[in-house]
Amino acid sequence: MSQESTTPDLAELVRQLLDATSRADLDQLPRFYAPNAVWDSSPGGLEVVEGVAAIRRLNEDWFAVYEDWEAEVEELLDLGSGVGFAVLVQRGRPVGSTGFVQLRQGFVACVENGMVARITTYPDVDEGRAAAERFAAERE
Repeated sequence: MSQESTTPDLAELVRQLLDATSRADLDQLPRFYAPNAVWDSSPGGLEVVEGVAAIRRLNEDWFAVYEDWEAEVEELLDLGSGVGFAVLVQRGRPVGSTGFVQLRQGFVACVENGMVARITTYPDVDEGRAAAERFAAERE
């Protein structure tokens, strides 16, 4: 598998997107996503949404559940062929709660023409990593 990306600065693009998301800066989302981008949470039994507006609504709904929320990029890899993989750890305090919850997920990002075309989230990080590696190999 080639470790050289065909998309310059893929890791930096994904990092900037995750940083904007971790700040809940939803106004920055359109600059990262292709107009018909897809956010696929089906590996965790959740929905698939298409389009920047739908992705923004998905994020708004997610952030609305929390009074305090933060995310940290634990790992970020450029697997080549426009495929990136990240491990994101999210921590938050649900509205009306005194307790915090934590979620560690794998994110597979497909970048085309310098924009995120698809993100697939995996509750099982190892499953996500394997899917990202397969996807990158298929696109070589």
